[in-house]
Amino acid sequence: MSALTCKCVLLPLLRHPVRQTVVYSFIAHTSPGRSRIFALCKDPSDRLEAVTTLGASDLHLTEEFVVGLNSFLADRDDTVLQAVLDRVPAPVAKAARQYLKENCASELGAFTGYGPIDVVREAVYFRQIDDELEEYLDGAYMIGFGIRMSNERRSDGDIAWVVQLRSDEVSVPASSEPRSWALPAEVQLLRTWTSEQPLADLGPVRGALGVAEAASAEGRWVRVHTLLHSNRDVDFEGSGTSEFVVDVFDAPIPAELGE
Repeated sequence: MSALTCKCVLLPLLRHPVRQTVVYSFIAHTSPGRSRIFALCKDPSDRLEAVTTLGASDLHLTEEFVVGLNSFLADRDDTVLQAVLDRVPAPVAKAARQYLKENCASELGAFTGYGPIDVVREAVYFRQIDDELEEYLDGAYMIGFGIRMSNERRSDGDIAWVVQLRSDEVSVPASSEPRSWALPAEVQLLRTWTSEQPLADLGPVRGALGVAEAASAEGRWVRVHTLLHSNRDVDFEGSGTSEFVVDVFDAPIPAELGE
């Protein structure tokens, strides 16, 4: 029997906020007198959202403006964007900055250089760490999905594990901390393990599950996620080592949502 029909059930969401509106890219519609700049959004259906407008005297900046916005969207580096914002009228630059502030705030693990990360399976609930959960994670890992998993305490006192699958693994630069899931502000991180610290002859999935299970048995809140740790700091997308990261917090296992 499959993991989805035996020891796990679908849940409405994982324990962290899920973005309702995602900006996928910026585009322009140019006519003889103006260029209207739009954001292509999904919330969850596709739609266009107006950002700002370039007047007739600034039409020649349209392509550079859109490239700058999309460059910022990909890596949150505003170097390219600022170069064109310095040349467009002040109200246009202000409108663009305001839109980015309100709709494109930096969120760790939300983007790759190719665009936003989609949630493929919002949440799947496993009642314990066992071969079935390992098989589920192994399959997702081999396909290249990003994985996020955390433990929670059910109303009957048992511990359960909630898994979210994402459309891709996020790359992080070589010199960066191996993390693509932002740490919660309200609790202290106790320790972090990555699959670059192998345990005996265990592979990355089994090793991560072993660390997570041991910490959970101590009553600790545990989160597990995957990433692609690059061997470069420049042009780091798509190259490196796929890793599991286990974060153990100095906090009790949280109650399941709805309690």
